[in-house]
Amino acid sequence: MSFPAKVIRDGLLEKRSSGLLQLWKKKRCVLTEEGLRLHNCRGGGSKAKELRFERMATVDCVEYKRGLVYFTVVMATGKEIDFRCTQDGTAWNAEIALSLVRHKNLQAVQTGRNRHLSTAHLGSTGEDEEL
Repeated sequence: MSFPAKVIRDGLLEKRSSGLLQLWKKKRCVLTEEGLRLHNCRGGGSKAKELRFERMATVDCVEYKRGLVYFTVVMATGKEIDFRCTQDGTAWNAEIALSLVRHKNLQAVQTGRNRHLSTAHLGSTGEDEEL
């Protein structure tokens, strides 16, 4: 049984479109333990776009200009997605970066545990045995 991911933050962000004009479009964003969900603000019934942490590489390019924070989410494929938000309170880029680090740390711990368990189940390698 799968439980919905815990919501860390919910609010508005602006995302730069990938089209020729590269317009800024408002998105309702939901940051969860699994990633960032982007919903259209116009309400249309389209499904939310999801940027999952396992596909993210980093949060980059922070610039502060005229009361706005500009930042880039870099995906593992190299694709860059530009965002901006107001500087009020804790900036979205910091929340996303911290959540991404937390996710990657949990993955590393789980990988280490799995490696430890698999070597424990294999038994002795013979390296520490006396002849």
